[in-house]
Amino acid sequence: MYFFDEEVDKCGFYECRECNYRFLSKVMDKRTACPLCEQNISYEIGPDESLEDLLETADLIDVIEGKENVERMDALLSVAFSEDDSWI
Repeated sequence: MYFFDEEVDKCGFYECRECNYRFLSKVMDKRTACPLCEQNISYEIGPDESLEDLLETADLIDVIEGKENVERMDALLSVAFSEDDSWI
């Protein structure tokens, strides 16, 4: 599996507001940190910004429930990120 190594029966499906990266996470909060944006974060905070706004850039789109549904979504996202376009 692309995002998870072990069997997971419930996860959150997120999209980042900054880079539009979509990913799965075991965290199911309304907002969480994007793994791509987290690598290049600038901790310079302006007067109208908070650290939470800088760190938590991904919004929860949906909660995926059921082991089969999680595996299906994980496989779908892994195909989207691979260089192999033979499935098209």
